[in-house]
Amino acid sequence: MSQTFNAVPERDELQQIQRDLRFYPSTTDHPILLSSEQIKQFNRDGYVTRLRAYSGVEVERVRNDFDELLARTIAGGGDSYSISTAHLSHGKVYDILTHPPIVDIVRDLLGEDVIGWGSHFFCKMPGDGKAVAWHQDASYWPLTPSKSVTVWLAIDSADAVNGCMKFIGGSQHFGHLTYRKSTEDDHNVLNQTIDNPEQYGTEAVNELSAGEFSVHSDLLLHGSDANESNRRRCGLTLRYCTPDVRAGSDWHAKGVVVSGRDYSGNWANPTRPETD
Repeated sequence: MSQTFNAVPERDELQQIQRDLRFYPSTTDHPILLSSEQIKQFNRDGYVTRLRAYSGVEVERVRNDFDELLARTIAGGGDSYSISTAHLSHGKVYDILTHPPIVDIVRDLLGEDVIGWGSHFFCKMPGDGKAVAWHQDASYWPLTPSKSVTVWLAIDSADAVNGCMKFIGGSQHFGHLTYRKSTEDDHNVLNQTIDNPEQYGTEAVNELSAGEFSVHSDLLLHGSDANESNRRRCGLTLRYCTPDVRAGSDWHAKGVVVSGRDYSGNWANPTRPETD
């Protein structure tokens, strides 16, 4: 599969796309796995957390699979942040994207019909010194409308010491926020920074045990501090949306129907890769 689909569009390209970047709350009245209070929390704060995808034994297997993938990536000249859109080339990552305990939660938020289109490992090695600055996922995506969520699956346990994710609860209600380009002094994994995030809501630290996950809106402000510990912190971000979301830059080729149907015909729905 062409690596073109892994690329993030340039800012000028994104500005040429007429995007509807406003928060769409969940309209689910009768969730199956989430409680009504968790649906209300997502609509109010932009996230739900401490959800379980894998048991301890199961996540150990997932971690071993990632360790092998990371070793191959580094041997090929990549680094711990460069494993993106992995579900198109690695069957075991495709299996995580379509994993029922994750998809069922996403379906409670987005509705019966769900597209899984993204899979990117954010792996902070011990003492790597790189932070992920405050940002909104929707800033990077040639998608409209903003009916996407991100699942953050803890491959390793993540806490404040090794650089777990942080949220600004309620910030999704402000729509698309003005950002600046990051500088070398930011030591940022990404290239965007939103300053003074506290003006948009309340900070929450998203500590997760291995095998747990959180789900957040594509417009929620979030980031993480550098990992200054002697422990690795790896998370797999999985991206999902409703079928009516339209994709530029050929990103429709990434989209897998993980629940229901693609009633729009917008997404390619590739099959599981044979290579793990």
